[in-house]
Amino acid sequence: MAYTSLRAFVDALEQAGELVRIKEFVDPVLEIAEVTDRISKAGNRNKALLFENTGTGFPLLINSMGSDKRMCMALGVNHLDEVMNDIDALLKKMSTPKNGLLDKLAMLPQLGKFASYMPHVVSGRGACQEVVMTTPDLSKLPVLKCWPEDGGPFITLPAIHTKEPATGMRNIGMYRMQVFDDTMTGMHWHRHKVSARHYNEYKKLGKRMPVAVALGGDPVYTYAATAPLPENVDEYMLAGFLRKKKVSLVRCITQPEIEVPADADIIIEGYVDPNEELIWEGPFGDHTGYYSLPDWYPRFHVTAITHRKDAIYPATIVGIPPQEDAWIGKATERIFLTPIKMTMVPEIADMNMPVEGVFHNLVIATINKEYPGQGQKVMNAMWGAGQMMFNKILVLADGEAATGVRIDDYARLAKEVFDNLDPATDVYFSQGPMDVLDHSCSKMGFGGKMCIDGTRKTEEEMNTPAAAYKMPGSFSAAMLKTKYGEITSISDRLMREWGIPVLFVAMAKDRPGHVADLHSRLCTEPGMEGLKMILYVEHTVDTADIADVLWRFCNNLDPRRDHMYGGPVRNILGLDGTRKTKKYDSFDRPWPNIIVADDVTIKTIDNKWSSLGLGELLISPSLRYKTQLYRGGATVLDEEK
Repeated sequence: MAYTSLRAFVDALEQAGELVRIKEFVDPVLEIAEVTDRISKAGNRNKALLFENTGTGFPLLINSMGSDKRMCMALGVNHLDEVMNDIDALLKKMSTPKNGLLDKLAMLPQLGKFASYMPHVVSGRGACQEVVMTTPDLSKLPVLKCWPEDGGPFITLPAIHTKEPATGMRNIGMYRMQVFDDTMTGMHWHRHKVSARHYNEYKKLGKRMPVAVALGGDPVYTYAATAPLPENVDEYMLAGFLRKKKVSLVRCITQPEIEVPADADIIIEGYVDPNEELIWEGPFGDHTGYYSLPDWYPRFHVTAITHRKDAIYPATIVGIPPQEDAWIGKATERIFLTPIKMTMVPEIADMNMPVEGVFHNLVIATINKEYPGQGQKVMNAMWGAGQMMFNKILVLADGEAATGVRIDDYARLAKEVFDNLDPATDVYFSQGPMDVLDHSCSKMGFGGKMCIDGTRKTEEEMNTPAAAYKMPGSFSAAMLKTKYGEITSISDRLMREWGIPVLFVAMAKDRPGHVADLHSRLCTEPGMEGLKMILYVEHTVDTADIADVLWRFCNNLDPRRDHMYGGPVRNILGLDGTRKTKKYDSFDRPWPNIIVADDVTIKTIDNKWSSLGLGELLISPSLRYKTQLYRGGATVLDEEK
């Protein structure tokens, strides 16, 4: 289904009972983000929000794709697997051998249908150019400042258009844009991104780089800008396939080399000068739940702002999960499963990215295993597959056909994995490129990876027969907490309730090598027989909260650097997911704080809540994390314990 504008999508959401209009003034500086954070974590009260009074001439839509239902509505399907099945059918049909003329002729309707999804440029102006600002001024847009330590307001849902200067190949990506003044922003494209490569090409040529930013229009455009497509695939080809209608493009007014969707809501035109001095951009409360810290990025200069007469400004917030981006990630998980399966990893049965893993940190894959070593083969293939190169922890299990366990039944799947796991032989460590936002790496963008092969082992792979775990009667979490004063919290829930041999330990470090030392001592305690893994987190974390433990642990771990083995036969794997410091860990990079709202904003929204039309007061999610916050602002003071 194709939406003719963002307002058409708003109407559909409202008719489905998925949107709340807020008429009361809510400030784009901190307040809109606080309201949205409460709603996005509110279960069945989670709705899209249309803020109609932003103090500007534009209403603001947020959390529009922040649930499974709304993500499906954005893509025009009832279930995300429908898109996966469409792609599967298309690729299978195109890859089937065509032996005769009739077989080839039978493909023509399919190819013709696919060709009808290709973007095309139309003459004249589009709806996105109905109004041209006499003097472009970013302050007229309701740009959000989301979190108290953010470096300023950020445009958070921009579809950024660039072109490769030699070939004219278009790329649409999504990178945050910090607003510095009325006509200048930062352009936060990481070194691995296609737009960054385009930037480097323009730098070699000594030319200004034309850039255009599209906001709104069909929500498929927003999704396509986030999709991990190969470099030579036009994002608007994917958008056309998803909406079953080609995308009509118009040339920009001041940057005519760039084409943008004719039915977008707002267009920001401009340029980046590769020879200009970079600007110190950030910090920014990011999707990891931590601040990404400041760094040098290019400047984007605005030459024009155009918009529809009835334009809506789209935005999102990211922070401690779950947020709207989790559902966008789920769409990618389903849509790109078939291409991965058909082009790189044919044995893959399913894939899942748990919300707590914030995309790259934790990926689960089930496979149809047929021979020894197949898990390692899949590991290497996946770490070489596009943006999967950023994956930190990969967990492999046998497919549902073999186990009867769904990939999203995490408790049963974890038991299946650990029943088949020998930590001494079935956990693999490597290193390679990592997301620039991964703060755990000793060097930015380069760090450790880990694969946990929980597939059923063949005779060739097995040292000792696998056996289901049963928690020994001699094990006592209370005794361990009493005996070891550095342990602030300990949870044996996985062991006790589900027979999963994994222990959570929160500890207060006070010396170098403390985690390794504690691990060595714990592994000799009574009741440790059969235990396979201990996850260590910092002292502020409540180990009773499994989701929070996994979120903090996955963010703070560099698996290659932070692992250790203990026990009489060195088969209990310890993983250090604590905060790293220069004093105790010889860690030289700054460490970011987690993201929470400030007390003044929380109180302001508490007082406004009854006038927002959102029902009974929702308590700020930030309050539960206040005790986990360190001093120092976006960057933790190194002397903090």
